[in-house]
Amino acid sequence: MARKRVLIMGAAGRDFHNFNVFYRNYPDVEVVAFTATQIPDIEGRTYPAELAGPQYPNGIPIYPEESLVALIQSEKVDEVVFAYSDVAHSYVMHKAAIVNGAGADFVLLGSKHTFLKSTKPVIAICAVRTGAGKSQTTRRVSEILRAKGKQVVAIRHPMPYGDLVRQKVQRFAEYADLEKHDCTIEEREEYEPHIDMGTIVYAGVDYEAILRQAEQEADVILWDGGNNDMPFYKPDLWITVADPHRPGHETTYYPGETNFRKADVLIINKVDTADPENVTSIRNQAKALNPNAIIIEADSPIDVEDPSLIKGKRVLVIEDGPTLTHGGMKYGAGVVAAKQFGASEIIDPRPWATGRIQETFDKYPDIGHLLPAMGYGDDQIRDLETTIRDVDCDTVIIGTPIDLTKIVQIDKPAVRVRYSLREKGNLTLDDVLAQF
Repeated sequence: MARKRVLIMGAAGRDFHNFNVFYRNYPDVEVVAFTATQIPDIEGRTYPAELAGPQYPNGIPIYPEESLVALIQSEKVDEVVFAYSDVAHSYVMHKAAIVNGAGADFVLLGSKHTFLKSTKPVIAICAVRTGAGKSQTTRRVSEILRAKGKQVVAIRHPMPYGDLVRQKVQRFAEYADLEKHDCTIEEREEYEPHIDMGTIVYAGVDYEAILRQAEQEADVILWDGGNNDMPFYKPDLWITVADPHRPGHETTYYPGETNFRKADVLIINKVDTADPENVTSIRNQAKALNPNAIIIEADSPIDVEDPSLIKGKRVLVIEDGPTLTHGGMKYGAGVVAAKQFGASEIIDPRPWATGRIQETFDKYPDIGHLLPAMGYGDDQIRDLETTIRDVDCDTVIIGTPIDLTKIVQIDKPAVRVRYSLREKGNLTLDDVLAQF
């Protein structure tokens, strides 16, 4: 009997995980290709034989998603698996129509086939959308557990943009590890805050191997989700962060709605800067779709090193890249700081954008007057540095979670903006974790 021919649509994360845990050792299936999107320069590579297993001695090629229909036809694909995140429901069904129109089945794998089970307790932090506040929530949970004497190990959603074999299992305990693994800006944004807190972070490609190594030094595993993807590990406590600046997205984005429906705890973040009607809207959705979930409201206060560098100044605001691009946010912590501390003007960087940064603006025209901290490779980092240098402004506001000055030279006054999670009301994460 002929093996089923499968193609996996992804973005160098969930796609590789689904292959590893479900398809890699499936004797009746042959995965003929991956397609890639969202992340620059990940297509044109091969998922290596060392990771793909004995059924794939030549590895598996990775193509741009634009080749999808042609691949279905040329490779006689029977089934296409959609395996990336933070996209509208309409987008998913548009892809389904393309796949069905080309003659193949369209599949979304659920948790039954993709969860790995840990020997240690697992707390998962997920979100409805990118930029909702997973990072500060994860830091807050880690802070509480560490205060209780627990050894916490965070396992971060994958971002394998380099040599996939070398990145099979990555461990980050100090800044030198970031250099050792040639981390991009996007990776540093997620790992540095954990390292600053003294929390060990794991990431990579093979999340079974990652989990088994992390279990050797953890009392509790903290799943630090990416985008609005579902956890890779079966959670003992599932926390989902919702964003009242984007009400309604909890029922219109994939797989954020899954996270919203499955959560044990729903955190409505950014209440301090949101319209109260939007907070109420999300509460009502929670009661309708997940009535047993614990609901916690939280503020997302910012901390600015030197507000005098903002007041009355013409500022360039740099925000987290993925939050502005496929996250679709119109502003972040940097804009909040600019308004709160009286900047005279937010300068539009687009007239000075160059190279790969200009390509980002072309691909995501709705970014507006903000500069995304894009740095998936050396070329993009150089173009980011050049754009910052050329923009005519008084001050650079850095709204990303890292010290960007360690990566690029900034020849103007610069001020960092940090943000945290502060629960409101009588019920807190400390209460929830005490019960857990």
